[in-house]
Amino acid sequence: ECHVQNTAREYAKIYAAEAEPLEGFGEVPEIIPIFLVHRPANNIPYATVEEELVGEFVKYSVRDGKEVNFLRRDSEAGQKCCTFQHWVYEKTNGSLLVTDLQGVGMKLTDVGIATLAKGYKGFKGNCSISFIEQFRALHQCNKYCEMLGLKSLRTTHQKQRKATSMKSKNLPNSSIVKKTVPKKAREPRDFISSEH
Repeated sequence: ECHVQNTAREYAKIYAAEAEPLEGFGEVPEIIPIFLVHRPANNIPYATVEEELVGEFVKYSVRDGKEVNFLRRDSEAGQKCCTFQHWVYEKTNGSLLVTDLQGVGMKLTDVGIATLAKGYKGFKGNCSISFIEQFRALHQCNKYCEMLGLKSLRTTHQKQRKATSMKSKNLPNSSIVKKTVPKKAREPRDFISSEH
């Protein structure tokens, strides 16, 4: 728990250094530190300690991506958390994602990290790789993503899906059933992703 949160905290510091100087960006989310304390006289000899957050506790993102949270999408803190996720994803070439962002205002705690199966630079997260795939498919850029010059994931995701579908059409002994369509009915179509 300490290792994950403090690793995410280091990414948040680098993100803040890039975002804060940008005109109009404003305050940046901070992941608070968490400490491991040894208590030898106690029945449970180890405990974690962190700053108490006072105020409305909000989940800006969740590990499984299934919860729809309007505070995440519509609030400044929520948008900046989504931008932070996008920034980390881009900086690590899609190998690591900070997720489960929650807290009070811009102070966050109890975060999770998803990495590719082999990890990222020796670090393995505590969340499934599926969270990275869900993020890539569901993330909607906002004005803070644009301010940081982050690349849209929609375009990348669409290209990957097109490439995958083209590969499966070209495979010998493919289990895909081809339908014959009269020549008149054939028209080129652009791939359109559905918004979630």
